[in-house]
Amino acid sequence: MKSLFAIFLLVVSLSADASRKTVTLSVPGMNCAACPITIKKVLSKIDGVSVIEVSAKAREVVVTYDDAKTNVQALTSATANVGYPSTVTEATR
Repeated sequence: MKSLFAIFLLVVSLSADASRKTVTLSVPGMNCAACPITIKKVLSKIDGVSVIEVSAKAREVVVTYDDAKTNVQALTSATANVGYPSTVTEATR
């Protein structure tokens, strides 16, 4: 019985990770102290976004999200809608 439960937990955890993706967005217009705050705030409102790491110096944002709830187009549209167009520089699974 314990081994069945362990297998069940493994399957559940693997399926949860399968929908989790990470993308790096280049945001060339991010050049002031308020920019990272604005970008992080708008991305945090998107359902499915779990981690946002903003680097003003590199002018990029690394976003971890659930691809069952959102997608890259929603992320780039959100940054563009607040005045910071972004493009994908790297996507991982």
